[in-house]
Amino acid sequence: MKNYEVFELVAICDLVEDKALHLSRLYYEKAGKKPEIATGASQLFKREDIDAVAIATSTDAHYPLTMEALESGKHVLLEKPMALSTKHMDDMIELSRRKNLKLAISFQNRFNPPVQELRKKIEGGDFGRIFYGVASIRWNRNEDYYKQAEWRGKWRSDGGVLMNQSTHNIDLLQWMLGGEVEEVYGHLENFNHPYIEVEDFGAAIIKFKNGAVGILEGTSVVYPRNLEETLSIFGEKGTVKLGGLAVNRIETWRFENEDSHPFMELPDPDTVYGFGHIPLYKDFYEAIDQDRDPAIPGEEGRKAVDIVLAIYKSYLTKKPVKFPFDFSAWEMEGKESW
Repeated sequence: MKNYEVFELVAICDLVEDKALHLSRLYYEKAGKKPEIATGASQLFKREDIDAVAIATSTDAHYPLTMEALESGKHVLLEKPMALSTKHMDDMIELSRRKNLKLAISFQNRFNPPVQELRKKIEGGDFGRIFYGVASIRWNRNEDYYKQAEWRGKWRSDGGVLMNQSTHNIDLLQWMLGGEVEEVYGHLENFNHPYIEVEDFGAAIIKFKNGAVGILEGTSVVYPRNLEETLSIFGEKGTVKLGGLAVNRIETWRFENEDSHPFMELPDPDTVYGFGHIPLYKDFYEAIDQDRDPAIPGEEGRKAVDIVLAIYKSYLTKKPVKFPFDFSAWEMEGKESW
């Protein structure tokens, strides 16, 4: 409940009215204003007193709701993953640009202080040549998690551990390694979740146009609970490993005449979501106010999804997938070998 000094929260929409009521009360306690509640988004999109919307729904609803909001003249802050189809992401970006509206994607971990410190070293050339990076997401998701929401664990509405749980770290990996992918070779398994359609393990080799290589490992089968999420970058003159509950702590920091960093002692946040949403939303406001791109516009926010979709396609074809390409998660339906 931050940023209420720059945003006026007019309304909260949820299909479950009690959830919207609960959030409205919480906001009132913090900001002294009680937002209206609604159970349908379309009525809100038509209102002239609403300039921007934040969409945090099941993934399959991201595309239709974003398109409707943009058509109605609203700026959009969209939760990850952006969509489940390369074409849908193309459409969203094209419409936002044509209507001169902001489309920002919620990769809040980019705003973590340790991530910002790593980014400064990369932009400053301190690594020299960057050789490769490794993103590891070693988590646990049990059957109760999937029972909480009917849309989870399905190709058409969610995707698997790579799409749902791993895109934050995939985004950081591609951002640090140059952002321009040449090809992806991936493999998937469903080791221990027979009640879902999708993968609970994925691995990939990601080749970037600048010669760097990304290694990705994402899983939800770690016993008995979440183990870690880490990002490691290896270069000619530097080695950095970020970890903690939400990639929020520096674990290794090695450069010439540097072998430690104050952020090695940072505490973990309360949840895996971290603290990055506060600066993310502030940036979204400033992008609208200053008529500039948000820190993570659609073109940038799609890159992690493109990598996951390439892994899915690579799994089906048993070949590396060269960029650019077209694919959608629902093309996986009924084609798994598990």
